[in-house]
Amino acid sequence: MYHIAIVEDEAEFREQLKTYLMQYQKEQDIPLKISVFTDGEEILRDYQPIYDIILFDIEMSKVNGMDAAEQVRLKDSDVVLMFITNMANYALRGYEVGALDFVMKPITYYTFSMRFTRAIKRVKQKEQQQILITLPDGVKKLGIQEIYYVEVQKRMLHYHTVSGEYVVRGTMSSVEDGLSSYGFVRCNHWYIVNLMHVSQVRGNVAIVGDHELEISRRNRTAFLKALTQYVGGTP
Repeated sequence: MYHIAIVEDEAEFREQLKTYLMQYQKEQDIPLKISVFTDGEEILRDYQPIYDIILFDIEMSKVNGMDAAEQVRLKDSDVVLMFITNMANYALRGYEVGALDFVMKPITYYTFSMRFTRAIKRVKQKEQQQILITLPDGVKKLGIQEIYYVEVQKRMLHYHTVSGEYVVRGTMSSVEDGLSSYGFVRCNHWYIVNLMHVSQVRGNVAIVGDHELEISRRNRTAFLKALTQYVGGTP
């Protein structure tokens, strides 16, 4: 079952999105749990990372959808964010918080179902991605979504993850070969970064979870291109 949150202050659009989700659930035979919030402030209250997809409006009275999404992303690097709005000027900022999609109102069911299918595929990809690393005392399975970045130091690989740091012997080229297909990109000579966890780029620094990692001049263009393609859903 996929847990979907609707954050929309206008009752008409809340009901439309809920109706579309129920229709999609019936047509695709995919069980959905739907939670509805009337403002960004409401979803942020005691937020827990329990949602697979959040559908955000932007212009709301208390906390707008973009500000709420930025706060959500600090607490939840995995949730798929979609903006359904009439505020086109927020598109760039939407991609900065790792939004998968930015859909303009009014929206038809056909357009919604196409975009929502892409969001479901992104969730499934995150569920299926795992790697196995060999530790001194055994092996450990890591979900791709758990890894913030991998650092190389003196032929040792340091996996910085949600649950802590794991150190194994290896080279940067070997880890690149294994992780590049999962959305990992080198930001400098020492770090390969999980684009899933990049919340923003400030100058030559990538914000990866709670970490600030330098982007080298040599890698900057390729890194930004890869990040744009990742959040835009293009290969």
